[in-house]
Amino acid sequence: MTEWDTERGRLLKSNAGALARTALTNVVREYPHHESHWHLEGVPIRSPKLSHPCFYGSFDWHSCVEMFWVLVRLLRHHPELVPAEEIRTLLGEHLTTEALSGEISYFAPEEQRNTQRPYGWSALLELTCEVATWDDPDATRWSAGLHRLSAVFVNRYLDWLPRATYPIRYGVHDNGAFGLSRALPYAEYLADHGDPRLHRLLIETAWRWFGSDRDYPGSWEPSGADFLSPALAEAELMSRLMPAAEFADWLDAFLPGIAERKPTPLFTPATVTDTSDGQLAHLHGLNLHRAWCWHRIAAALPDQDDRIRAALEATHAHTHASLAQTTGGAYMVEHFLAYYALLLLG
Repeated sequence: MTEWDTERGRLLKSNAGALARTALTNVVREYPHHESHWHLEGVPIRSPKLSHPCFYGSFDWHSCVEMFWVLVRLLRHHPELVPAEEIRTLLGEHLTTEALSGEISYFAPEEQRNTQRPYGWSALLELTCEVATWDDPDATRWSAGLHRLSAVFVNRYLDWLPRATYPIRYGVHDNGAFGLSRALPYAEYLADHGDPRLHRLLIETAWRWFGSDRDYPGSWEPSGADFLSPALAEAELMSRLMPAAEFADWLDAFLPGIAERKPTPLFTPATVTDTSDGQLAHLHGLNLHRAWCWHRIAAALPDQDDRIRAALEATHAHTHASLAQTTGGAYMVEHFLAYYALLLLG
């Protein structure tokens, strides 16, 4: 166990309760709300709660799904650290067949085929996988509706990826590498249960989009509204697809200089000047996403690789740059940052 693993456990223990409380508050906070709608003649735009009877809170749909993942993850793995009965009650009230059928009604029409692609799609698949792999009577019940909603997005992936010639590499919702990475666990679950189509397609797409990438311009990061690192999202995804020695070689070609802490911008936490500005506030998410990616990269490298120390130092620096902003601050940070904190911590 590394020093970072010990610190990570301590940080989870000290932050889990606040993360749970933030998520419990956010998932039932309907306003303010942001959503992009198709406007069709004669069809009114409904309120968030009517459009999304389950995932109406947390400012936007995908953040609400992420907050539900935070609650499920904490309840499943760390019930002693959180208000477990309150979380279970809320999940039972929201993850109903009726409410999730309402979500299907929203997303199923053809005009919604690009909505939430791929960020929200993968968030829902991630939540579904967390619930589906939990041996718990309530989780078994919640899984039924989540599987049906997930089927909408699985089919969207199956339709879209063969036609997606080029990846989207910038550091916000459309980023392809992060979308594929989050979708992979549920795709593996489906493959284990007899449907390997999505799993095969995600792996084929990852190699087609990223397998031959070399000398990535990491020094160009960050952009001013990033909450994902395009360079590290790609490296984290590829770490899932190959053995340690092969990944080490791929990473050496993709981001040469890691052992020397180069490129410097990837090792330097982003500065956030205004957490009430929704775009500038994204940069706190970037710091925690980078911390998670560096941690994942370090774990994927062979033992004694001289890049591990640099990666773990970057993990520590980025964690402490933004973890304290996760709760108790401006809603433009608080509506989403707990997800990235728990992705990193537990």
